[in-house]
Amino acid sequence: MTKVLGIDEAGRGPVIGPLVMAGVMIEEGREAMLGEVKDSKLIPHKKRLKLDKHLRDNFQHKIVIANPEEIDAALNSTDLNLNWLEAHKQAEIINSLKPDVAIIDCPSTNPAKFTEYLKNLLENKSIKLIVEHKADAIYPVCSAGSILAKVERENQMDKLKEKYGKTGSGYPADPKTKEFIKDNWDKTPEIFRKTWNTYKKIAEKEKRYQKTLL
Repeated sequence: MTKVLGIDEAGRGPVIGPLVMAGVMIEEGREAMLGEVKDSKLIPHKKRLKLDKHLRDNFQHKIVIANPEEIDAALNSTDLNLNWLEAHKQAEIINSLKPDVAIIDCPSTNPAKFTEYLKNLLENKSIKLIVEHKADAIYPVCSAGSILAKVERENQMDKLKEKYGKTGSGYPADPKTKEFIKDNWDKTPEIFRKTWNTYKKIAEKEKRYQKTLL
């Protein structure tokens, strides 16, 4: 029986917290067993939690996390960027679960180039790769990966809020997130993506303000 793996991410854009990649594997033709899965952003929170538990309990899966420090290191590197970092995380999932087919929600504007880069990271070069934009809306198994990634990202953010306070959603456009960065940019540096313009602008402004007080 052909084993099909779907992979998606959550938390690519936020300035606070991790990027989460998740993969769910099924036997080809058994997609109906996944339940009413679709792009996680289109599913109400309570239903997403139920689907997350169903998927974790009944299917092979793997979740990997890139923390802010790792994301910043990739963006500051001459060899990596955010797309290539995602490819490395996807390869970690694929090499662990060993599917026959892997379906990827492509982060790059050039799926062919991304596919080539990803294949070079795989232990088994014969795995069939399907790398498409909006794969989480097209392939149920990829939607399942989207759900696991989204719920795990929410869990990670809940832990940060419990430890550090009211971070908001972590997304740059969130006023609560901006206010949190303003108050904590130098107090809790480990939770911020310092390569994000939102963080850099606020941090630079606060540094200038502090110098005027000296």
